[in-house]
Amino acid sequence: MTEIIPSLWFNQNIEDAMKLYTETFPDSSIDNVTRNDGNVFSAEFTVSGQKFIGINAGPEFTFTEAVSFTVTCSSQDEVDYYWNTLTAGGEESRCGWLKDRFGLSWQIVPTRLYELMSDPDPARAKGALDAMMTMDKLIIADLEAGADAAG
Repeated sequence: MTEIIPSLWFNQNIEDAMKLYTETFPDSSIDNVTRNDGNVFSAEFTVSGQKFIGINAGPEFTFTEAVSFTVTCSSQDEVDYYWNTLTAGGEESRCGWLKDRFGLSWQIVPTRLYELMSDPDPARAKGALDAMMTMDKLIIADLEAGADAAG
């Protein structure tokens, strides 16, 4: 069976990254580590059921927002948990986007946003979108208020 496995290039900090990701997300594990002269050269790990390959290769290449991972959350508590955990040492951005301390981009998105933006009333959908555009971390109550005020 053919698999597509994202491969991530780290700047000599893959062990810390794997620890953060596998401790943050359920159904996660460090599966295989290859060492060269005692240092991690590459590794295979699973985050929330998704397999990844990582290489500990240095600063030649860095992550950009052109690739990000979306975390869908069913509650504000989940949004808060993933946002707070992944922004620690990283940086917040707009509309639910952030960079973790390794420079990897994430989108922390409540499923309620998808529901609001799919509202059959285009004014409500736009109200939710407009509310989202003013936020860093997404707040479900504020998204709902934006939809309600426009609808």
